[in-house]
Amino acid sequence: MNKTTIVANPPLKRRAWSKIPFQKVEARKWISPLLIPLAILIIWQLFGQFGEVSKTVLPTPFDIATATYKLILSGELVMHLKISTIRALSGFLIGAAAGLIAGIAVGFSTRTEEVLDPTLQMLRTIPHLAVAPLFILWLGFGEASKVLLIAKGAFFPVYVNTFLGIRGVDAKLFDVARIFHFNTWQKIKLLIFPSALPNVLLGIRLSLGAAWLSLVVAELMGSTEGIGYMMMDARQFSNTDIVFVGIILFALGGKVTDSFVRLLEKWLLRWQDTYKGTM
Repeated sequence: MNKTTIVANPPLKRRAWSKIPFQKVEARKWISPLLIPLAILIIWQLFGQFGEVSKTVLPTPFDIATATYKLILSGELVMHLKISTIRALSGFLIGAAAGLIAGIAVGFSTRTEEVLDPTLQMLRTIPHLAVAPLFILWLGFGEASKVLLIAKGAFFPVYVNTFLGIRGVDAKLFDVARIFHFNTWQKIKLLIFPSALPNVLLGIRLSLGAAWLSLVVAELMGSTEGIGYMMMDARQFSNTDIVFVGIILFALGGKVTDSFVRLLEKWLLRWQDTYKGTM
């Protein structure tokens, strides 16, 4: 009887291009967000290049880039941007800190909610343009009125989301905590804080956006420095390209701060196992 020798196939060598799909995914993450802005810029430039729209009404991207370059060379852009950034961050820190404290106080106490929340909800609906003249009358045209107006805008997103995050904790978790004889600090540290953190971070993201929006109102109402003042001054002389420079700076500032908070979310909420999307 002949014995048949079975020779196992040698293991296939890992192909050098096996990493290509991963590289394609990484490249797509960087390229996909740029597709729409690039398409808009190309169409925009072509319309302006062929004289379809007046440059006074809508300057081309090239004109805006030229104006940006000139403002950088003169040092004017850096000066205005520095002042606006300090105002926005100062107002955000004050408003977000106050909103976090108020949200925690109302979230943990029904009595505090009954006393404080109705008033805060009424104040939340008052537009910035309605209170900006009062801030100027009370505090003048100095930095205090601008920073406090920005703080008002930054306060409510953090307050509302912190309050909802605390009240959104599953009540069944407290039954488990009672079985394990958790004290108050353990309940806050192990149950309430992790459950409320996603809402708090969402409130911070919204608060940063509100701070930038409030900065525009604050600087347009009365200022001699800052991006808003630069835009208002350019509008008086029909320098539409400089107005667009200010708009783009506000958009970039909002995007940078939002991206920073999203990275913070990924780090602090890395324990979460949530749906990431499949398409």
